Amino acid sequence: MAAARVRWSVKEPVVPYVGTIHGGLNAGEMVVIHGSVSQDADRFQVDFQCGDSKAPRADVAFHFNPRFKRSGCIVCNTLQEEKWGREEITYKMPFEKGKPFKAIFLVLSDKFQVAVKDKHLLLYNHRINLEKVDTLGIYGNVKVRSIEFVSMIPSEGLQPLSLGAVTMDKEIGENLRIAHLVIPYIGRLCNPLGPGRTIVVKGEVNKDANSFSIDLKPSGSNDIALHLNPRMRPQVFVRNSYFYESWGDEERSLPDFPFSPGMFFEMIIYCDTHEYKVAVNGVHILDYKHRFKNLNDINVLQISGDIRLLDVRSW
Repeated sequence: MAAARVRWSVKEPVVPYVGTIHGGLNAGEMVVIHGSVSQDADRFQVDFQCGDSKAPRADVAFHFNPRFKRSGCIVCNTLQEEKWGREEITYKMPFEKGKPFKAIFLVLSDKFQVAVKDKHLLLYNHRINLEKVDTLGIYGNVKVRSIEFVSMIPSEGLQPLSLGAVTMDKEIGENLRIAHLVIPYIGRLCNPLGPGRTIVVKGEVNKDANSFSIDLKPSGSNDIALHLNPRMRPQVFVRNSYFYESWGDEERSLPDFPFSPGMFFEMIIYCDTHEYKVAVNGVHILDYKHRFKNLNDINVLQISGDIRLLDVRSW
């Protein structure tokens, strides 16, 4: 698993704010903005810019612009050579006048992923090379409490899963680990499951995804101790167990569905004494009571469905 480390931060900046992004903007990093919308706001914007020139105006790789007229919307765009491109408009509005917010801009190799108040909001594909982005601008009717530039660093002492029945190609050589992260994936835990054990799965949901599943089970058996099955089209996250050749009662209720087609996710599964605790992108979303009591027999992880698998770890 990766741990978050704040590279540097800006406290109580005056808006309009224009500041250099020290070290540039790199894939795998996050920009976290804590602030509040003015009571009389009509709009504000967060711009990931290529410099701070005013004449000619600097290119804007990602223009994130909440607007509050009528029912409200968020307009995203790119400015190149002082010309705006095609607008991408989201009518989901998580910002409220007079209310505080936390906005997270996750930088991926091919897109920005934005979450507000710990809920996924939108994706925006890069139109300008990330290497050109070196400035952050914040403008409009908003008060900013802090800006944090966060890097993801490998945690010490965490070991990847030792792999079980996975397709292997001797000719792949150095890329063997990447070849193992294929779907369907089967991995053997480095240690059997038990209280205190943690499993982390990182992936990217396919753009046309229907569903995917993550299963914990004992080897040499059809039983499934924990079946996690997010389904995109009905936006339902099914949890269940499979014993004696039959499924148990499904658990479905959640206040919010945490996945969206095309999004990056990190799912953490923590085995507690009486239940599993599951978090997605740092937010706890559900508990699931143990139905399979022999936890030490659980030593296999299976992943299938409509995702691109990026990393699997356990400790």
